[in-house]
Amino acid sequence: MNGSTPNQRWHTIVTTVENKPGVLARVSGLFSRRNYNIHSLAVAPTDDERFSRITFTVDVEGTPLDQVVKQLNKLINVVDIQELNPADSVERELMLITVNVGDRRKELMEVVDDYCAFILSEGNDRIMLSWSARPARLDELEERLRPFGIVELQRTGRVALPSLDD
Repeated sequence: MNGSTPNQRWHTIVTTVENKPGVLARVSGLFSRRNYNIHSLAVAPTDDERFSRITFTVDVEGTPLDQVVKQLNKLINVVDIQELNPADSVERELMLITVNVGDRRKELMEVVDDYCAFILSEGNDRIMLSWSARPARLDELEERLRPFGIVELQRTGRVALPSLDD
């Protein structure tokens, strides 16, 4: 099993781009000008400092995927483009979340243990957690924590690689 949940509406596209100022603005501007919706966006340098990797999830329900790829290919700083099929890739996202503890500390710790989340910081009445998983699993944890009172929440956006299944 590759660790991702297939979802036909969202497709993950990974682009390798030259690591130069303005490249991200050009890529995101392409989507904006053409009315494409980016659901998730993550950018980071690669192991080669000349390049960065942009991983984005697009809503292909309203826009054919081939149009997105054709438009990306026209951008001069784009070196490579891959569409990662959800069935053949591994996707992960990181969530940082601060939750009220109140008088339900034991119950909250059971949820934290169920998901093997990491405690990053604790205060008298709040706890900050970190967890990395498939986006759908993060959604599940978020829903389990909602009754405690979510103070702050930040998610990174998806990152993905092709699965290693041979």
